[in-house]
Amino acid sequence: MNERIIKVADWAVDTGDTVLVTLGLGSCVAMVLYDAVARAGAMAHLMLPSPALSRDRSRPGKFPETALPVLLERLAALGAGRQRLRARLVGGASMFANVGQPGAPNMGERNVQAARDVLKAAHIPVVGEETGKAHGRSVYFYLPDGRLEVRSVAHGTIQV
Repeated sequence: MNERIIKVADWAVDTGDTVLVTLGLGSCVAMVLYDAVARAGAMAHLMLPSPALSRDRSRPGKFPETALPVLLERLAALGAGRQRLRARLVGGASMFANVGQPGAPNMGERNVQAARDVLKAAHIPVVGEETGKAHGRSVYFYLPDGRLEVRSVAHGTIQV
């Protein structure tokens, strides 16, 4: 099986005998899209909830609102039907609970909410989540069958 590593603020779209992998999610969020009929999938390693929070806006995988249009375009080119797409979200941990104002959403929560918002606006249902909490995660997305494994030192391996 071919393994494609997706780094921070990056993305990938593929089909076939491929595993999309992103390692070490903390407050970042992996946004995963899949069309089971086309067996086409996509993953973006989202770093920030909005381009307004960054001077460098050159990488579309960095933000939910810029990642989703790229993923949708590339998935369509591989034969994915937009109406068949399903999303899953992983990450958005609160890695530094004592940073920021008490009661204010932390960066992880903001990243998760921004991803949910763009998916909702695009009418793509979120069918699974492993988000929040205070531990890092790595994601392994198997395109042949759509299986999504989330691995962490704290909790072992779970499927989402």
